[in-house]
Amino acid sequence: MTGYKIGYRTIKTAIGAGLAIAIAQWLDLQFYSSAGILTILCVKVTQKRSLISAWERVAACMIGILFAAIFFSTLGYHPWSVALLLLLFIPVLVMFHLKEGIITSAVIILHLYNLQYISIQAVLNEAALIVIGIGIALLVNLYMPSMERTLKLRQRELEEQFKAIFMEFKQYLYEQSHMWDGKEITRAAELIDEGKNLAFRDIENHTVRYENKYYHYFKMREKQLERIERMVPILSSLDRRYVQSLMLGDFFQSISEAVHPGNTAVKYLEIIDVMREKFREMPLPKDREEFETRSKLIALLHEIEHYLLIKKSFHPSGIPTPKKQVFSK
Repeated sequence: MTGYKIGYRTIKTAIGAGLAIAIAQWLDLQFYSSAGILTILCVKVTQKRSLISAWERVAACMIGILFAAIFFSTLGYHPWSVALLLLLFIPVLVMFHLKEGIITSAVIILHLYNLQYISIQAVLNEAALIVIGIGIALLVNLYMPSMERTLKLRQRELEEQFKAIFMEFKQYLYEQSHMWDGKEITRAAELIDEGKNLAFRDIENHTVRYENKYYHYFKMREKQLERIERMVPILSSLDRRYVQSLMLGDFFQSISEAVHPGNTAVKYLEIIDVMREKFREMPLPKDREEFETRSKLIALLHEIEHYLLIKKSFHPSGIPTPKKQVFSK
C-alpha cells in the first residue's frame, strides 16, 4: 500500500480555493463558491500552463456572457435554450482554441440562467468571480519548488549508468563467458526521458526563460545513448581472441572512469587517433575471420569517436556544474 502524500500543488489549490471563496463571500457576490471552482481549475503544474489556462478561461467566459445575453434575451430562459446555446457555443470555443474555458464559461452561463435575467450588475458579479478565482490561482502558482536538486540527481544517476555500460563492454571484450542483459541501457533511456520532462517543466515555470541548460544536457546524452546502442550489435558479433579487442576493452574502461565532472572528450579523441595508427601498423590479418573481426573493431572505434564528438560539440558552460569543474564526455 502506498503512503498517503499531500503534494505542493494540492496545498496551493486548497489554500487558493478557500481564499477565493472567502474574498467573494466577503464582497457579497452571488454564487461566491464558484470563485473557488475557478481557482481549482486554474492551478496547473507549471506557471506557463496556468497563464494559458487563465487566458483561455477569461476569454471563454466573456464570449459565454455575450452568447447568454443574445440567446436568453431572444429565446427566453428554457432548458432547450441552454441546449441550443451550448450546441453553437462549444464549437466556437474549439475554433478559437479556447477549450480550457468550456467548463468555466458553462458555469457562468448557468449562473445567468438561474438568475433568469441579465443586467449590468449580474455581468459585473460574474466578472468579479472570474477575476477573483483566476487571480488567486495565478497568485498561489507564483511559488514553484526548484527542480535543481532533482535534475542534478537524474544527471548523476545517468552518468552512473553510462559508467556501468562501458564497464560491461570492457568485461565482454575481456571474458569469453561474460553475459549482460543490457538493463543499464534501458535505465539510461528512462533517466533521459525523466530528465528532459523535468527540464521542460522547469522552462514552463519561468515565463521569461525559453531554454533550460539541463534540457540540452539530457538531449546530448540521448544522442550519445543512440551511439552506444549502435555499438552493442557490433560488440556481440566480435571474436574476442585478438589483441585489438583487448585494446578496445582498456579504452572502454578509460571512458567509463572519465564519465564525471572534470574531464573532456578531446583527450580521448586523440587516443582514438593513436589507436587507429597502431591498428594500421599491425601485421595484416592471417585469415578471413581475423579480417572480419578487425573490420568490426574499426567500425566500433568509429562509433566511439562519434560518441565523443557529440560531447565535444556540447558546451559545458551551459550547464550548472560543481565549482571550477566542467562536464566530461
